[in-house]
This record gives sequence, C-alpha cells and structure tokens, in this order.
Amino acid sequence: MVSRVRRDRISAVDTAWLRMDRPHNLMMICGVLVFDRRVRLAQLRRVVEKRFLVFRRFRQRAVEKPGFSVWEDDPDFDVARHLVPISLGGKAGKRELQTLVSELIATPLDASHPMWQFHLIDNYRGASALVARIHHCYADGMALVRVMLSMTDASIDGPPAMPFDAPKRSRARSDEDSPDAASEPIAEVLKAAQDIAGALLDRGSGLLQDPAKALSLVGQGGALTVEALKLALMGQDSPTRLKGTPQVVKRVAWADPLPLDEVKVVGKALSASVNDVLLSCVAGALRSYLADKRECVDDVMIRALVPVNLRPPEKAYRLGNKFGLVFLDLPVGIENPVARLYAVRANMRALKGSYQPVLAMGLLGAMGAGPRVLQETLLGLLARNATAVMTNVPGPQQPLFMAGAKIDSLMFWVPQSGDLGMGVSILSYDGNVQFGLVTDRALCPDPEKIVERFADEFEKLVLTTLMSPWPRDAELDPKVAERAMAAV
Repeated sequence: MVSRVRRDRISAVDTAWLRMDRPHNLMMICGVLVFDRRVRLAQLRRVVEKRFLVFRRFRQRAVEKPGFSVWEDDPDFDVARHLVPISLGGKAGKRELQTLVSELIATPLDASHPMWQFHLIDNYRGASALVARIHHCYADGMALVRVMLSMTDASIDGPPAMPFDAPKRSRARSDEDSPDAASEPIAEVLKAAQDIAGALLDRGSGLLQDPAKALSLVGQGGALTVEALKLALMGQDSPTRLKGTPQVVKRVAWADPLPLDEVKVVGKALSASVNDVLLSCVAGALRSYLADKRECVDDVMIRALVPVNLRPPEKAYRLGNKFGLVFLDLPVGIENPVARLYAVRANMRALKGSYQPVLAMGLLGAMGAGPRVLQETLLGLLARNATAVMTNVPGPQQPLFMAGAKIDSLMFWVPQSGDLGMGVSILSYDGNVQFGLVTDRALCPDPEKIVERFADEFEKLVLTTLMSPWPRDAELDPKVAERAMAAV
C-alpha cells in the first residue's frame, strides 16, 4: 500500500518569503552557536531528532504550484542530509569560521528537500561550533530562536532549559500549519491592513511612484490608509557606499560582546532603553566607518528596516512568519554620542503605536497572494528607501547547554530583501550583548571594520556621560555633552 503524502497550504505571508529568494540575497536565517568543548555528531543528532523534528514542518519541503504553494512531506527525508559535519583543518579560529559562514550564507538550500541545514564544526578553537541555516519561509527569527532554545538544557545533563509542548493536532492540520493565523488581538486590524495592501496592489505600484496620486487618497481612509500613504511618500535615505546593487558574495563578521549590565546602567542614566543605546552605537559605528572611507557624513541618515514581533511568545511553536516592519532613521550625521542617542530615542518613540508593522505584514500577505511580477516591483520600490535590515532579539540571560556542551556564545544574521546589502543583528545572551553584521562584498568588503567600532562607540557614550554634570532629570544638555566629548 502506497502511503499518502501530506500536503498543507502555505500561508500568503510565508509564500511571499518563499518567492523572495534572489541569487544576491537568499532568504535564509543563519545562526552560529559556539560551544566550550567538542560536540559529538551522534549526540547532536539525537537532540535534533527528539526536539527539532518534533515540528513536522521541518520534514516538509515547500512546493510552488500555479497560483499557490504547499508544504509537502519529503518522501526521501534523511536527517543525515541536514546534519553535516565540517572540518576546517588545523587550529581553526574566528577568521576561518567567519569565512565559512560567509560562504554558507550565500549558498542556496536544496529546495527539493526541507530547506534547513545544521553544520557541525568539530575543531573550532579546540572545541565545536554549529552553523544553523533555515529558510525564512518556515518561520520568522523570533519563532526560530524559540525553536532553537527548545533544543537546549539548563545544565550539562538537563533538564530542558525552555521546554514547551509539541504542537497538538486537534483537527485535520496542526496549529503550526494554520494559514495566516494571527494573534487574536490584532487579527481584525491585520485583515484590514491586508485589504488596504491588496487595494494598493490592485492599483499597481503607481502610488509608490506618484506622490500626487497618493495624496489624492488621504481623505479616503483611516489610520491604516494614512500609514500606507506615509509609506508611499517616504523619501530615500542618504546615498552612501553601503547602498547600491548587491552581488552574490557576502561577508560576515561579529564583535566581541558588550556587558549587558553596563548598557542598562547607561540607558538608565540617560532615560533611554537598552535598544536605544545599542542602536545609537550602531549609528556611531557606521558614521566612523564612512568617515574613514573619506565620505562626507554631515547630515547623513541611514534607514533600517526593523522587524516587530506580532505574536505572543507562547505561540512561537506555530512557526510561520508573524511579524511586521518599521522604517527607522539612524542619525549617522550626528557626531555627539549623547545627542545621537536622544535622536534615536525620539525616532523610536515616534514609531510606537504606529500601524507600520501591521501594514507591512498585510502587504506581505497581499504580495504572496498576488502575481510574482508585482511582488518584484514592490520589493524594489520599498528597498530603495532603506540601506539595511536591523533586528534586536532578547535572549536568555542564563547559560545554556546543548548535546552535552555549554553554549559560550550565540549570534545570528538576518536576510536582506530586494537590493538591500547589509544586515545588523543584536542578540543578548548570558549577560552579554552580541553584534553581528552581514554585508555584500561589492558594497562593504570589510564588515569587521564596522563591528570593531561598536565597543568604541559605547565607550564614547559612557565617557561623555561620566564627564558631564549629573542632571536632575537624567537628561544631558547636548551642549554640556559636547564639552565633555571635547575633553575625551
């Protein structure tokens, strides 16, 4: 008797991510785990089989049909195809691992099988490292981080650090396969956003190219429509060497971590969030890098696409993509680190309560349900208004273990859509903050020259704060901060 192959409809949003692959920008989430000792392949395989493959989705491949896509059980599924040992030879260090990750992040996953792969490096600094690659159509970064954490233990011998029950199938299909299922509180808003996005797509991309036509619609809708028009009328960010037409070859780098407690102290002293502090350091590092390349940085503004989670953490097991995007302006042109921090904080606060994330998710859903050619056009038009994708994920603040080894550090990189050529990733773990950067070699061949400046920018912010008179309202006067900077 021939067994029946199970097929499930892929949601419109996940279909959009499936279609988004380009030779110069693969829609792949890539992470690296560095262990404190050697990890045996057989032990890691048991962990993968018991805790990762409990999600049926990872045994399925994505198959595009005329007008729609489906998840289909892989009849030839073999875990050995997805769990690959790699030997870098000799005493491999950070440079060799960065080179390997740079190659893997630009290597397509095999679409004839489930699009994920784990690469176990057995001799990194005398221990092991794990490179995980998973296609974005399976899930967003928040869900995948939660899935990876479910594979970890609280100690070297267990118990599981962050367990959750496997998805239960109460109907014909499981929760993880429910197409377009959104968090209940935003479901109605998301439906309205997708309707508006669909209407914009029905009119073609002309609204994004013709401001006068967009302005004529201002009085015809509510807050979501106004937000759509803001998106349509958004100008491009500053032209820099980081913005252009990417090629196939990528470069990956990561920085030495910053102590999270120190970041929190500075943020509290300046009435800013941890995220504000970290993003201002990113802006400062980009400014310093561009200045060293003899580019004018006065009044430069670099815009980043920032993912915003739209699902409660307890529903991460459903997989799929449930996030929106906001456009964040990074004030690279501001030299004073305190003034730059306050500008970042103001920009972040202006986005709070915005309908941009829900609208962006609705737009992705409408694109996934529409013709591919329209998705191509719209992605290009949206990407021209930004330079980078930037994400910040709060991770666990206790040490974790996997396959009998302690995880010393975690880092990951997000994919860039359209013609974006830079991805900035921030992840906190076990009391530290890790910065990761992926760039297109044609636009930025030396991302290590950027990430090495993050710590310097944080030190500038700390010194400026310490050398300034302590204000009663925890707000430094920019002029006072400038004088403090001059004394550094």
